[in-house]
Amino acid sequence: MTSQLVFQLSGSCNNYTWGKKGKQSLAAQMYAQTPGTDFHIKDDEFYSEMWFGDYPDFPARKLETGEPLAKVLQHNKEQLLGKKVIEKFGTQLPYLPKILSIAKALPLQIHPNKELAKRLHERDPSNFTDPNHKPEIAVALSKFEVFAGFKPLDQIAPLFQLRSLQQFNPEQSEKWTDETLRTATRNLLKSDLKTVKIIQTELAKTPRDQLGDAAYILDLLPRLQDQYGPEDAGSLVALLCMNFLVFNPGDAIWIPADGIHAYLAGDIVECMARSNNVLNVGFCPPGDRNNADLFASTLTFKAHSRDDVYLPSQKSDKSKKGKTVVYRPPMSEFDMLKIDLGAGENEELTGGDGPGVMIVTSGHGVMHADGTDHRLKEGFIFFVAPDVPIKLESQQGIQIHMAVV
Repeated sequence: MTSQLVFQLSGSCNNYTWGKKGKQSLAAQMYAQTPGTDFHIKDDEFYSEMWFGDYPDFPARKLETGEPLAKVLQHNKEQLLGKKVIEKFGTQLPYLPKILSIAKALPLQIHPNKELAKRLHERDPSNFTDPNHKPEIAVALSKFEVFAGFKPLDQIAPLFQLRSLQQFNPEQSEKWTDETLRTATRNLLKSDLKTVKIIQTELAKTPRDQLGDAAYILDLLPRLQDQYGPEDAGSLVALLCMNFLVFNPGDAIWIPADGIHAYLAGDIVECMARSNNVLNVGFCPPGDRNNADLFASTLTFKAHSRDDVYLPSQKSDKSKKGKTVVYRPPMSEFDMLKIDLGAGENEELTGGDGPGVMIVTSGHGVMHADGTDHRLKEGFIFFVAPDVPIKLESQQGIQIHMAVV
């Protein structure tokens, strides 16, 4: 059986309240560019994410027929997924790409590792819908603010010498270990609302010089309180214990399985292993939070500095003209390519070992692939089968992000 090896997709947009409103949302703007859909941006609606993988929650569809991408792949698995992917990951895309537009903090969260994900899926399949892990990367499309990983221990311990926080440092230890941090995180998350409010009030009154390099806490605390109130313990964990990072367009971060994080603001291309499992403990209503003991027991401490989560780009060996970089996380499911062409430039990419899914994040151009010319413009999404080389050219300039195996 033969079929198209390169075809255009439409994504699916969702409406979580942490998203940006109306036309401020890049996710909505990109979704609205897809031809042939009846999507219209509403000024009073939040638009948070556009998904364009084969995961059933918000599936991509083949634009020409409207079929869900998962169904299209099942019709011709060998050609569209390739032997390597089928043998290693099964008959589905091993990754899930998205565009996120973030106006306020996403829930403070971790994604369970494979062992825990399997147990949670067996126990509660309605809330943990698959048995897979969910390590992820995010590539900034604008200024991007995020809490990710833990600060070095020697930056955390002094903050718990503050009078209002000494109750979470019972041994009054100045020499912290990861287990000290695990206990402090658990106890902060399990604090009652009155205690959290008192601590936040006291923290806001702390003189800047007492906080040293952590004085930024005094700037971020009112912002988080405005978003989630003064009784959300997530603010304390994020501000006291986690790295606060600001990235520019083109910068990327890597979140391992069980890596604590909360995206705060900006527009990003996100890609993750094929899963939708998450444990939330802050920056969300109490009824949406998972068990704090489970969360704390699951924490790993792989990321203890900015350098542990920053993912630098490298030159891509798939590129023939040198216009493509690759973000290569330490996992096997995917890499992310970023192609940047100036006016009048072109690029050629060799075929991949598995399928690729690309989105045009700015500009216009043409893709020559599988014997056909495909028009490219911002928001257009394409599926590219394994072993299919592509040629790209642009008269005005174009940027493309592409998830590949």
